Amino acid sequence: MPGVSSKNIGEIITGDSIEAMTCLKEGSVDMIFADPPYNLQLPGELLRPNNTRVDGVVESWDRFTDFAEYDAFTRRWLYAARRVLKDDGTLWVIGTYHNIYRVGAILQDMGFWILNDVVWRKANPMPNFRGRRFTNAHETLLWCSKSPAAKGYTFNYEAMKAINDDLQMRSDWTLPICSGAERLKKDGAKAHPTQKPEALLYRIMLAATKPGDVVLDPFFGTGTTGAVAKRLGRGYIGIERDPAYAALATKRIDKVQPVAPDMLEVSAKRREPRIPFGWVVERGLLNAGDILTDARRRHTARVRADGTLVSADVTGSIHKVGAHVQKLTACNGWTFWHFQADKGPVPIDVLRRRIRAEMIAGGLIPDPGGAEVPDNEAVEA
Repeated sequence: MPGVSSKNIGEIITGDSIEAMTCLKEGSVDMIFADPPYNLQLPGELLRPNNTRVDGVVESWDRFTDFAEYDAFTRRWLYAARRVLKDDGTLWVIGTYHNIYRVGAILQDMGFWILNDVVWRKANPMPNFRGRRFTNAHETLLWCSKSPAAKGYTFNYEAMKAINDDLQMRSDWTLPICSGAERLKKDGAKAHPTQKPEALLYRIMLAATKPGDVVLDPFFGTGTTGAVAKRLGRGYIGIERDPAYAALATKRIDKVQPVAPDMLEVSAKRREPRIPFGWVVERGLLNAGDILTDARRRHTARVRADGTLVSADVTGSIHKVGAHVQKLTACNGWTFWHFQADKGPVPIDVLRRRIRAEMIAGGLIPDPGGAEVPDNEAVEA
């Protein structure tokens, strides 16, 4: 694997995350998922109204003297993470209101570029026992590239759309917390207080990595990242300072059965050369003054000489006018608008495809092949 030692892939490094990352090769991992200490600032045990103890985060690794100490720690691990991340790689950080805003400000100061903030809405959150605040029902993930100019990072748009019942994946995700058989136990109690559900890491890796990519988790815990990476045919490197957690993670990952390689391919669109609607008019396939309608003939618009459309109260592109007449924010005008043929309304996309086929056959534009495209040609009004 270029840029990363093969001995590191599939390894759980026991030790300090910052020191361990400095030993990895620069620019050697494709994605980092980080679940750092939240700095919950809990003064003591959490108790229910009946005085029974809540399994909260009381471990020493989540305790910092003050915000300044936590910020310094955050800068150190983010600097180390940035060094080891490829230029076209991405970083995911998860946190709560206790820490995510501080982490976000620091990573922006360091040059990272936030692509999305994703809200993980917990389907079954822990209730608020004292009734003095809203129930904390979500955590926030920041998804970042190394800089605003970073190109070529992985985003499997079509795979996210497919897994979401053919709808665009939004930035609010409803997933259950880790519970039941998935929750690791030790002596009848939670083995780790903040074990993340595999469904969350599954979605992240399916969205932002490819088979064979290497994912680094500098706060590995009980190995959710490694378990999902192995399942999805991704390499992983885990760093965990607690030997007990590392041992649990090793045992857990050893039991994982990888998905067959031929089942790891994800949906993707072909990048087809863009054809402006004006070319349809230039070539006389439609003429200025021709009337277009939707499939049910509820809306009409006239073609203008410059390839724009005009309806009763709006003028603009095929996409803009299509969105306006439907009172929507976006529309794919190629599939919405139809021209009249002998057998009834036909989508104007037929004309676009005719031009594209002729140009490919003539060698004027390349065959799209199997390249991926991140979105369709619908535009916002």
